[in-house]
Amino acid sequence: MMDQVKSRGLVLLGCGKMGSAMLEGWLSDGLPTSSVWVNDPYPSDWLKSLDGLNLNTQIPENPAIVLIAVKPQMMARALPSLKALGNGTTLFLSVAAGTPISAYEGMLGDKTPIIRAMPNTPAAIGRGITAICGNDHAPDAHLSLATALLSAVGQVVRLEGEHQMDAVTAVSGSGPAYVFHLIEALAAAGVRQGLPEALALQLAKATVGGAGALAEAADEDPAQLRVNVTSPGGTTAAALSVLMDETTGFPDLLARAVKAAADRSKELANG
Repeated sequence: MMDQVKSRGLVLLGCGKMGSAMLEGWLSDGLPTSSVWVNDPYPSDWLKSLDGLNLNTQIPENPAIVLIAVKPQMMARALPSLKALGNGTTLFLSVAAGTPISAYEGMLGDKTPIIRAMPNTPAAIGRGITAICGNDHAPDAHLSLATALLSAVGQVVRLEGEHQMDAVTAVSGSGPAYVFHLIEALAAAGVRQGLPEALALQLAKATVGGAGALAEAADEDPAQLRVNVTSPGGTTAAALSVLMDETTGFPDLLARAVKAAADRSKELANG
């Protein structure tokens, strides 16, 4: 399938931070710039510097894939220009949040191969995770192509169906913001205990980043990792008695936060 991308072409509709991160990964993996068409009204200096890139030019008649990376509010204006590619062999892969597959089918044709993907912002440093699902016209070969392309910016998982996308949005799509806020709160708590702001922030960043890396690398699950660093009656146990409280601690708080995000995702998908 990647040979088809090279020969038929890849169209990138929108190339902001996420699109640029993916494009950089593809080029590093050997995709020639001559096989890429980028349509972006405000191209970055980096895009302009790529020799051989087809930037804001006429797109090919039958590209292998169109990757939709525009903001959801720009979708209705950007997609109609590509309707001629619908109901054919061109795969449409969307990384835009909140737009269901049915909306793309309505704009492009209900026989169009469409895959919806939910990446997250760590993709900018190649540490993202993206969940994907497709319609009935996107067979396993298309899902494999999407996986290969999206793997350029991190891990890729396949969903059972689009019904899981709101939960994915709430957990991994919005999740980095929760972690950033945890870093903020942890640093602020350190300041309240007498640490200088810069040092508290450095400690908080390194602790959260290191713990996340350890959780991914370890064979043990997070619950066991927590037990490993918790001495009975010690300082960690004292803190966890607050954080794990059934009514005021993390479990209830995060459950409510994730539900709020999932509910909002459903609302956005329904217009």
